[in-house]
Amino acid sequence: MKSFKQNYYKIVALLGIILSLLWVIFVNTQPYSDFAYYNTIAKQVANGGQWGNTYTSVGYSIILGFVYKLFGSSLITAKLFNLVLTCLSYLIFYKLLIKLPIKEGRRKIVYTLFVLFPSNIFYNSILGTEIIFTTIFLLATLIYFSEIKYKYVLIGILVAVNSMIKPFFLALFFAIFLVELLSGIKFLQVIKHTVIILAVSFLVLSPWVYRNTKLMGQFTFISNNGGIVMYINNNSQNNYGRWMAAANVENSIVNTKEYKKANMTAKNKMLSTAAKKWIVSHPGRFIGLGFKRLINTYFVGDDILYAFDGAGISAYLQYIFIAYASLAKNILFIPAIVLMIISTVKVILNLIGRKSIESFTLYSLICFYMFTCVYFVTEGQGRYSFPVIFIAVYFFSELIFSILSAVKKLKNKVHL
Repeated sequence: MKSFKQNYYKIVALLGIILSLLWVIFVNTQPYSDFAYYNTIAKQVANGGQWGNTYTSVGYSIILGFVYKLFGSSLITAKLFNLVLTCLSYLIFYKLLIKLPIKEGRRKIVYTLFVLFPSNIFYNSILGTEIIFTTIFLLATLIYFSEIKYKYVLIGILVAVNSMIKPFFLALFFAIFLVELLSGIKFLQVIKHTVIILAVSFLVLSPWVYRNTKLMGQFTFISNNGGIVMYINNNSQNNYGRWMAAANVENSIVNTKEYKKANMTAKNKMLSTAAKKWIVSHPGRFIGLGFKRLINTYFVGDDILYAFDGAGISAYLQYIFIAYASLAKNILFIPAIVLMIISTVKVILNLIGRKSIESFTLYSLICFYMFTCVYFVTEGQGRYSFPVIFIAVYFFSELIFSILSAVKKLKNKVHL
């Protein structure tokens, strides 16, 4: 029993690794859609080919391409890479947790829920961006809450790398700006820190921006798919806040001669402009779609379906896994979001009363709202909730710890 307590985190991590490995072995997921595209680009990179065509962000494909170059271009290599990243995320999250001012009982609850949460297991068989993006996000978070030299430089590098995977991550500099500003750090220091992050990020991204600009013949940032995402999710034909074919939009731009003749950067601008125009002229409809997107993201567990493609899993087992994943997601996110809203009110009251605010709580809330705002405006689907699982678990653990503590006190009273 004593040995179990001393090695609790190692045992939980080992259990998570075993479950993830078993999933990868027995659920032989085949990449399709976006996942097949990432795999194709990764193979091109490994073979010395073109690193994408600016349509979408290819940070994950580039990294996976180098992994393929070293260990061979196979799905086994990609899935083993996922497992390595998952193990790394366990370690990073543990290192982060021991820095937080929470009781050991709650710390164990947070870690256990994170490691054993269904998504953290079944995503290992999917060639998606979620695991690597979340691992880098966690690493940037750990560095931010560590006292090390040049931490803002390191964060800037990680922000750039993660922005190559999901461009909106560049906004982390603003999240840190708000955290430090609201935490009472001297304004000049706040400006200095955020300028360092932003400057280093742009410096690291500059070769890629130069490459894209040269390729397109006009200034082109990380990728050109932001416009199409905005367009297909903000129009009068979109009723569910999910993906739809751009050609099905009424009087669709993609069917015009001007669009077909334009390069990718010009197409991106045309689509983005049209989407913004629709949003301004349909504010009520836009808000309705925004909330539907958030429901799709945080409360629909259909992202497990990505793991079933080509795996030969029986329909019966699929229904069981879908039900389990959906139930786990709702059990976590519903109370977690309620608790986040309550914590937000407490933060506001503390700011008004000039009271201190626990920094990780503030950081987590701001990051969660950053992600949520992006999904509200762009697109909602289950896999987009993956990077904020650790934040949801942190808030949810407060409820579980309170319940367990109350039960323990009640038992003690009964024994007395």
